[in-house]
Amino acid sequence: MKQYLLSIYTPEGDPPPPEVLDPIMANLATLNQEMRDAGVWVFSAGLHSPSTATVLQSKGSDVLTTDGPFVEGKEYLGGFTVIQAPDLDAALVWAGRLASVLEPLWIEVRPING
Repeated sequence: MKQYLLSIYTPEGDPPPPEVLDPIMANLATLNQEMRDAGVWVFSAGLHSPSTATVLQSKGSDVLTTDGPFVEGKEYLGGFTVIQAPDLDAALVWAGRLASVLEPLWIEVRPING
């Protein structure tokens, strides 16, 4: 089976208050368990804000290190899930369920090359 990256894009700003976020996180935990039970879940993680990022680039014999995100934007990669599925259509079904749980966030689906 192929693996797919389901990227979760999050808007800048404070997270929703607990009364909004807590039910979303409970529904996400339920969906992650359903993915595990179905044998498609490989790995998932939430990420800290882009301000915690460090970017490195090799320039000849030096490595340039910069604090902050590689790209500034109004949205950023807030988390991801890696799944395995027989094809893109099956991956899109799971991604659609993830999008429903995390509404109105964007979910990007990309096959993993390898």
